[in-house]
Amino acid sequence: MKDLIQEGRKIQETFKKNAINEDSFPKTKEKVEKILKSLGITRYTINVDLTVDVIGDVKIGKKNLTRIPVQFGKVSENFNCSHNKLTTLEGVPQKVGGNFYCDNNQLTTLKGAPKSVRGDFYCSDNKLTSLEGSPQKVGGLFSCGHNQLTSLQGGPKKVGGYFSCGNNQLTSLQGGPESVRGAFTCHSNKLTSLQGAPQSVPWHFYCSYNQLTSLEGAPQKVGGEFWCKDNKLTSLQGAPTEVGGNFDCSGNKKLPNSQKEWAKKNIRAMAFTF
Repeated sequence: MKDLIQEGRKIQETFKKNAINEDSFPKTKEKVEKILKSLGITRYTINVDLTVDVIGDVKIGKKNLTRIPVQFGKVSENFNCSHNKLTTLEGVPQKVGGNFYCDNNQLTTLKGAPKSVRGDFYCSDNKLTSLEGSPQKVGGLFSCGHNQLTSLQGGPKKVGGYFSCGNNQLTSLQGGPESVRGAFTCHSNKLTSLQGAPQSVPWHFYCSYNQLTSLEGAPQKVGGEFWCKDNKLTSLQGAPTEVGGNFDCSGNKKLPNSQKEWAKKNIRAMAFTF
């Protein structure tokens, strides 16, 4: 009897897994309802085209999903599909009223991503080589760190919070956001230039651990810290004229003392670290 019960549970789990990860979206309302129930989604409307609008959050992270099992339309609050095995964003809602999380998957593209996100957008810790497909405006922060990005082309132009693209393979900031309302972090890449950076950053700007030889293209006004340490700087030309916190360019062994003196005279900062 015990063996029969265990076998029954195995069959149910197999059915559930196949229902969620099948190759195409369900073709009937009943099948959509079954999948939503298995995912714990209760406040929804199934439209005539079988897209699903949800009132509240959708929490389908850490469910071992290889694809989104139904086609979502609008989600009024947060949509979280992080920590799965997704290789595509097909099925995610096109409008999200809160935050959108697709981090920690196996995504190589953002094609199919929401067009409108009022909150934060997290796509870090994937295998992205491009930001093509991302929304052009994000109400909160945009985090795309720890990927394999070689370019910021196709990414958002306006970011309502901080913008983080650290730990990638970037050689340029061209194509990045034109305006941010928080920090801008582009550390731990292969940047040889800061051309393309926004010219005003209200919070911190971190460009450490790159291959910069000058600061040409850097924002001219930074509200918080400005860190350009551990690069290959031989000149501080292009540095911001106003820094609200510490100006840290330590670890640049080839930076001459004359440039350090120039910085103290031409950059208004709370403190300097050389």
